[in-house]
Amino acid sequence: MNPNDLPAGAASATDLCEPTGADLLLPLLAAAASSAEAGTRIAGVLIGELLALGDDGATAFVRYQAQSGAGAIAARSAVDLHRSHIGAAVVLMFEQGDPARPIVMGALRGRDGWPAASAPDNVEVDADGRRLVVKAGDQLVLRCGQASITLTKAGKVLIDGTYVCSRASGTNRVKGASIQMN
Repeated sequence: MNPNDLPAGAASATDLCEPTGADLLLPLLAAAASSAEAGTRIAGVLIGELLALGDDGATAFVRYQAQSGAGAIAARSAVDLHRSHIGAAVVLMFEQGDPARPIVMGALRGRDGWPAASAPDNVEVDADGRRLVVKAGDQLVLRCGQASITLTKAGKVLIDGTYVCSRASGTNRVKGASIQMN
């Protein structure tokens, strides 16, 4: 579009060329809101499609076959959704059966078995109520802020943090083939 062809008072060419994610979804949301039918209730689950994610992934925009109108509907989600899920089939339930209030219950796996670019590596967790064992193939990392504990396949234990304290009410032993301080 030529900026000179814009009517007086219209948005600038820069505004037209750089719409935000929310601006792109406004026409779809308006169509969905205007076509909602009063009194219709949906029981059970439906399969829909994830069209987009907004608000840094907090809001899912979905559509489903039985909805009136062709627009997207903002939905809440019971699971973490990622960009790789966009376009995937999702399981939808509806708050109090209201077709305008969908909740994404999960993403269906595709024929490839996983919607992400690659399937996650297997992590085994064994919990019997008295002991918890977590097994990973190459590394296991526990991270909180600037602190982390990393266990590697080669047998290394790496403890990293801004302040590390080791205390014991009994013997506090440091053993190794060689020990380096600073």
